[in-house]
Amino acid sequence: MNEQNLSIRLHTVGGYVIGDTVADIGTDHAYLPVFLVQNKKCKTAIAGEVNEGPLSSARSLINKHELSSKITAKLGSGLEVLEGENVDTIVIAGMGGPLITSILDEGKQQLVNVKRLVLQPNVAANHIRKWLFQHQWSLIAEEMVEEDEHIYEIIVAEPGKPSAMYSDNLEKELWMGPCLLKNKNSTFQKKWIREELKLEHVRSQIQQAKKETNKEEKMNEISKRLQWIKEELS
Repeated sequence: MNEQNLSIRLHTVGGYVIGDTVADIGTDHAYLPVFLVQNKKCKTAIAGEVNEGPLSSARSLINKHELSSKITAKLGSGLEVLEGENVDTIVIAGMGGPLITSILDEGKQQLVNVKRLVLQPNVAANHIRKWLFQHQWSLIAEEMVEEDEHIYEIIVAEPGKPSAMYSDNLEKELWMGPCLLKNKNSTFQKKWIREELKLEHVRSQIQQAKKETNKEEKMNEISKRLQWIKEELS
């Protein structure tokens, strides 16, 4: 992937950006900020990185395109790169769900005036939905994209009433995605067929295990999730 050929995943993420200034946390060479500024999706951007090596790569790409007046590369952990900044959209993409929630939780003070979060976990999207629900962020969109045989979930949220998108079956919707459940396309079907196979494999392993802590509890949890999948794939 390069700046001329942005991945499907990042291209889709970029489509949800709003406002004049965007922060990309964990920026991966600054591909996304460069794309957004070049295509006038935003006026300015902040490219945040926690390590000097990736930050240097980001700066190189920014300088190559002569965008240093519009894109600032900053070194720092999570949202601390936003201290003293005013941003409209924060993007956090390409990390695990628990890490993204940790970044949000540790940087809550930087979220006060943010208009939109665009989050793309590689795994465990339910962790993000739960955090958003607990911290007064309302889901406004979800999308699945497939790239290189991997299926990614993109979660878009704005400050607001967390319960707006959810029904009575909160636990199920936090796991599967309330917006995604309303649009069960072929990518949705593919993801949950895969997940069903994984859960059945785990269940089989637990059943065969001679010593398994909380065996009954784990089996019940897996059975519940398999039932949810069957309901949505039927």
